[in-house]
Amino acid sequence: MDRMLDVSTPESVTFSYELAGLGSRALAVVLDLLVQIALVSLLFWGLIFAAGHLHVAPAHQSTPEGERFARNIAIGFLIFVVFAIFFGYFIVLEAVWNGQTLGKKALGIRVVRDGGYPLDWGASLVRNLIRVGEMLFGSYALSAICALVSPQNKRIGDIAAGTIVVRVGKPVTLPHYEPANQAAYAATGYVSGEERALIHRFIERRDTLQSDRRRDLAARLAGRVRDRVPADLQRLDDESLLERL
Repeated sequence: MDRMLDVSTPESVTFSYELAGLGSRALAVVLDLLVQIALVSLLFWGLIFAAGHLHVAPAHQSTPEGERFARNIAIGFLIFVVFAIFFGYFIVLEAVWNGQTLGKKALGIRVVRDGGYPLDWGASLVRNLIRVGEMLFGSYALSAICALVSPQNKRIGDIAAGTIVVRVGKPVTLPHYEPANQAAYAATGYVSGEERALIHRFIERRDTLQSDRRRDLAARLAGRVRDRVPADLQRLDDESLLERL
């Protein structure tokens, strides 16, 4: 079931996120699992192919202890690589690809931290290491139950890491803003005192914003006033227009 979540940022702006439902999240996991199976299959195919072309030492040059050691090393390496593919896949992709894996990208969902902040390495590591236990104990059954009863659709890993899974591309809400010192921002012929305060707040904080959020807020603020300003200002890009105002 999809639910809405309102998040207020330090920039005094509220974003309305649509939380990803259990169905879309489960389907994303299935797609990621297919990708992982394909990677493991390619790995084993490559190893079998390489083994068939390696030079094997004559029997009189090898010892049982050496063969046992080599076999243990090979088994340990395979276990490590398979674990890295099945769990490192989620950790790395979500951390470096804006909270998305291939499955999440296909389903139009992404992971963000509570408050709408981008996912970092620490949160990605925590939520996906807990995924190991979620998968081993009940094959995600406990996680599914947790997501169903959680107001924010959180599985156990999300609760531990402080993350939520949201849909991508949903519109954000730019609400009415009441600055504490509104009297300091007098109205002009083009903008109200409230709008000037909001523009001033954006200009002050824009360097701290994520690039896509910065562009979106600039476009929304500029869109509110663009049709009121002279033609020479209307030709400016969003941030240049806000700077002039």
